[in-house]
Amino acid sequence: MLITTTKTSEIVNAISNHVGKNAALITIGEQTEIDIKDIIGQLNDAGLKFMGGLFPKVIHGNSILDKGIVVNTLNKLDSMFLINNISSKSYTIPKVNFEKDQNYSLFTYVDGLTSNISHYLSKLYENYGMQTTYFGGGAGSLSLKQQPCVFNNEGVFKDAAVFGIMKMSSSIGVKHGWSKVAGPFIVTRAEGNIIKEINWKNPFEVYKETVEEHSGKIFTEDNFFEIAKGYPFGILKESAECIVRDPLMVNEKGEIVCVGELEDNTVVDILNGNEESLIQAAKSATQESIKQASAPRKAILIDCISRILFLDKNFDKELSAVTGTLEESFNNVSIGGALTLGEISSYGEGFLEFYNKTIVVGLFE
Repeated sequence: MLITTTKTSEIVNAISNHVGKNAALITIGEQTEIDIKDIIGQLNDAGLKFMGGLFPKVIHGNSILDKGIVVNTLNKLDSMFLINNISSKSYTIPKVNFEKDQNYSLFTYVDGLTSNISHYLSKLYENYGMQTTYFGGGAGSLSLKQQPCVFNNEGVFKDAAVFGIMKMSSSIGVKHGWSKVAGPFIVTRAEGNIIKEINWKNPFEVYKETVEEHSGKIFTEDNFFEIAKGYPFGILKESAECIVRDPLMVNEKGEIVCVGELEDNTVVDILNGNEESLIQAAKSATQESIKQASAPRKAILIDCISRILFLDKNFDKELSAVTGTLEESFNNVSIGGALTLGEISSYGEGFLEFYNKTIVVGLFE
């Protein structure tokens, strides 16, 4: 459901009527002119359980919106939690008792601009393992200024994550469509989401040499992201599509700041893509999720904000490829989601990952 009113009482009534006695997943476009704390207070007064996030843009059907509130019902909620201080690693993942022969789905929104997100996901997996599927995205502002962006009944927070566990099955497809242009390179030194050294050299000098040669463009003081959005890093994974890391900026030392962490001695390629490869990847991710699904009630799309920055006016084609493919198989499924700062998924038998420049399509009962 899409809510366009900015009046708190109308928003709360619409959410309450939509979810009934179930919990609500609330996804908000960052330009929406609302008082989030007031909404949280009135949702609590109405006795609703909820979690959500603020994002650069939201998706509803075939529309991409800067403003608006997309609401999904979290059916069969087992438990819901808030984790603070993600960057410090000083937190405990709550214990959950999983029933045998019961399917579970975990949905999480995390502050996409905090550090140590991969550690948070590792702790989730360490505690819950393959007893549940995992799905979610990084919240935050397109300004890349860190601010409170995830919320639940307790308030709105930065450097935090919220997650809910539902007793339901889900099917997930993940693809990115970027391919190698150079590499492999070794990230000989990294700290959190900052690449400090590649092949024992200044990382920007190594990156610049490859990208300028391939693109025919020259980096200046103020155009790094404009060029770099087409040349992400790919972390090599054995027998799986590489995990993309999005270079955001270069600091004064020539170190490259990314969305998402890298570890020392990570092996990476430099990647590039085009309109056709990205749109085909979105369609393939949708087909993968459809293959595993039986009777889904809703589709949630988690699509990286940098894909729309790269595809620009052609992003409509990517969204249409997803929605058109979904409607061919399940024409009554509701479609919503967000353009995110990082994407979260467990895919196939693989480990739980934090992706960049990737699309994740989830189908839920």
